[in-house]
Amino acid sequence: MALLPDSSSSAARPAPAAELANEAIRALVDATGTDWSEASAATYEVLLIEWAAATRGDPDIIEAA
Repeated sequence: MALLPDSSSSAARPAPAAELANEAIRALVDATGTDWSEASAATYEVLLIEWAAATRGDPDIIEAA
């Protein structure tokens, strides 16, 4: 699952918070595979909202949701 473009250009580098959220999402997907429990799905949703807030450059998670 690729949420952020893989770019070698430093000008196109995402915010550190977006990178952290992206890595957390990747780790969850790698650990869970295709067997999603309700808890895994809820964790994914929270991480996705955190990622959206970070990529917007706006720390307001409610607005990003």
